[in-house]
Amino acid sequence: MAQPFGSLSAFYFFFFAVVGAMLPFWPLYLESLGFAPVQIGTLVALTMLTKIVAPNVWGLVADRRAERMPLVRLACFGAAIVFAAVLVSSRFWWLAALMVLFSFFWNSAMPLFEAVTLNHLGGSTERYTRIRLWGSVGFVVSVIALGGIVERGGAGTVPLTILALIGCAALASLVVREAGAASAARAPDSLWTVLRSAPVAALLLACFLMQAGHGPYYAFYSIYLEAHAYSTTAIGVLWALGVAAEVAVFALMHRLVHWAGLRVLFLLAFVLTALRWVLVALLVASVPAMVLAQLLHAASFGLYHGVAIQLVHRHFVAGHQGRGQALFASASFGAAGALMAGFVWSGLGATATWLVAAAVTVAAALGVWRYVEVPAGPRLPRDA
Repeated sequence: MAQPFGSLSAFYFFFFAVVGAMLPFWPLYLESLGFAPVQIGTLVALTMLTKIVAPNVWGLVADRRAERMPLVRLACFGAAIVFAAVLVSSRFWWLAALMVLFSFFWNSAMPLFEAVTLNHLGGSTERYTRIRLWGSVGFVVSVIALGGIVERGGAGTVPLTILALIGCAALASLVVREAGAASAARAPDSLWTVLRSAPVAALLLACFLMQAGHGPYYAFYSIYLEAHAYSTTAIGVLWALGVAAEVAVFALMHRLVHWAGLRVLFLLAFVLTALRWVLVALLVASVPAMVLAQLLHAASFGLYHGVAIQLVHRHFVAGHQGRGQALFASASFGAAGALMAGFVWSGLGATATWLVAAAVTVAAALGVWRYVEVPAGPRLPRDA
């Protein structure tokens, strides 16, 4: 059966177009409503918090039903319906409740869809990043377009734009067909045995710390730049530049893995991410430094995600594949970083917040260097 690369790529495009609208501009919208940094950090964290539970709940249902696309569609349309209620009121507790419910749907869609994509690819998993890069393209298009829209129409345009993009993602899910299970074979070890191994525990902890270190970026980067006289158009361009660097890495990932190996690339991702947060902390007034920091998104997301998804694919074999993806999503939930950022930002200021993020990332790098391993296996990309 032919692999539906077009429909898979289209869903990634619109799903991450939503992310491209929310990450840079949702905090600006919340700031325009008069919320304090702790409140903004909390609302951003709530959109990430359900990644702890939701992917595992929905993944368990998907495993029992032996199909995932109906649940992906339910998640997308449910998210659209809930987010529409943002237009009803701008009170903090109303938005907080909506963000929990919205993210319970939204955060469940992508882990299920990742499993669908990998199952469609079968033995051609080296093509994963070439499909996933269309999500990054969607992010770039969204962030540049919305930057101009906000500049002309104000922050009030943000919720309607996000809602329209969620609707596009939901419609795109309708044209993706179900994929058969990648393998019916039983895993050689129980899931608990896999989780207890030091390399797997270290991998999931490293993913948690990487996302925690990104907390200030997701919650306050746009506000931080705006406070240093960057226009909303410039902010959008910087976000887009980072994702363009990510796209380049995705396109070249199969060559990079062949050249350096997964473990070296994974460690490099953490080291360069720490450098990125130091640049943002100390050189925000320098446009060239901010351009360099955004180019390092090639490492902090491109290398990191491209390698992490392959490591999860190697460690969680056979019957554990679906739950492995859900656990990876849960470990990468990022809410702790957004909450930390809100409190540190309010108590110690912006510079200290970015330096704490760098320190958290360095701690993760040490764990990767000491414990993370790359197992061999037959279910791997040829280029890896």
